[in-house]
Amino acid sequence: MFSRRPLVRSWLSLIGAALVLATTIAAPARASDDPELIFKRSTVWKLLSPDAKLATYVLDDPLVQGVACYFTVPEKGGWIGWAGLAEELSNVSIACRQVGPISFRGNFEQGSDMYRQRRSLFFKKMQIVRGCDAKRNTLVYLAYTDKLIEGSPQNSTSTVPIVPWGTSQDVPKCADYLTD
Repeated sequence: MFSRRPLVRSWLSLIGAALVLATTIAAPARASDDPELIFKRSTVWKLLSPDAKLATYVLDDPLVQGVACYFTVPEKGGWIGWAGLAEELSNVSIACRQVGPISFRGNFEQGSDMYRQRRSLFFKKMQIVRGCDAKRNTLVYLAYTDKLIEGSPQNSTSTVPIVPWGTSQDVPKCADYLTD
């Protein structure tokens, strides 16, 4: 007679392997430093499950010393959001500021990634990219979300003019650090 136990075991092994693969793929792709949480603010109150929130983070630019970017993203509430299974909203806002003397740790391309974070299990991510307005010697940061299938128009832009800091009058030119 035919036994179903080996078939059930193979299906369970397959499901387990798929879950391991899914969590590996869904792991956030980030810069070397994770952003630091500044605060969260509840936006939707839920009686028996976690509230929906706006979370504000700060991230130092890993390539440009002296620049920090503050960004706010929504976090879904409810038990699905708590478990990390909800698809997060596409909204994002950003404000980058000079927080010390600016120095460059290397070269970069226009629109190069500064930070990436997954916003859903498979299909959506939030990105912060950096560029240089060489004429005005200003760093430009763009935060946006993209969805694999539909794309997303949600974005926010911030600029950091490179100016002297403290007593130093030496100001680097961002154009000197652009790669062609």
